[in-house]
Amino acid sequence: MLFSNALVRTPGHSVIDGIDDYANLGQPDYPTALAHHQAYVALLKDRGVTVTVLDPLEAFPDSCFVEDPAVVAADFAVITNPARASRTSERGFIRPALEHFYSQDHIFEITAPGHLEGGDVMEVDGTYYVGLSARTNREGFEQFKAIAAQFNHPALAVPVHDFLHLKTGTTYLGDGKLLVTGEFVNHPAFANFTQLVVPAEEAYAVNCINTGNGVIMPAGFPVFEAAMSEFEKIDGGLTCLSLRFTAH
Repeated sequence: MLFSNALVRTPGHSVIDGIDDYANLGQPDYPTALAHHQAYVALLKDRGVTVTVLDPLEAFPDSCFVEDPAVVAADFAVITNPARASRTSERGFIRPALEHFYSQDHIFEITAPGHLEGGDVMEVDGTYYVGLSARTNREGFEQFKAIAAQFNHPALAVPVHDFLHLKTGTTYLGDGKLLVTGEFVNHPAFANFTQLVVPAEEAYAVNCINTGNGVIMPAGFPVFEAAMSEFEKIDGGLTCLSLRFTAH
């Protein structure tokens, strides 16, 4: 398996008021979102992943997207600094969960004026590709790069213009293969990878999860399907709903 653990957070009723900068698909239906989230957790467990489910945070509508306030690796974890003010305070709620898996000296924080969101951080065999997007700035990248260097992991910046996050437009599948769409097709940063091009009309399928025991994709696309309609309405993808790692 590529990872053995996942942290998820149950969506609260407030998820219906989540940030929608891109999707324009209407407001989520809470009961459906909750059912989709429960099925997502069940699918991870079915793939052999140990899942820790965190309590909902009603004060933070987007808090079910746990991938953004933290980045987790085998040897360290980083509490990020989301760009949107409505998400900044989530940082304090993700730390206790991380402390169950990482020692204090292996948990770091991105601080202002740096901004970094986990959706912009793609790990590829020990190297980190970090999107410079509307949610992650150069200062946030430089802070993350310095942290990763302490553990001998290089980090490379990749400008993101057309997507919310880097992993909205590209996902690493393993074995040197990348799913890519839009601006990342034939992108020079990914010249050494085998690129599996996803057409624009199927771009939502790019954000998927390779568990090492099967690939999970949004419902309507092949392999293992997870219904995502309500989270898509508030700019969320499959990877956004979990922090996946194998901690030492």
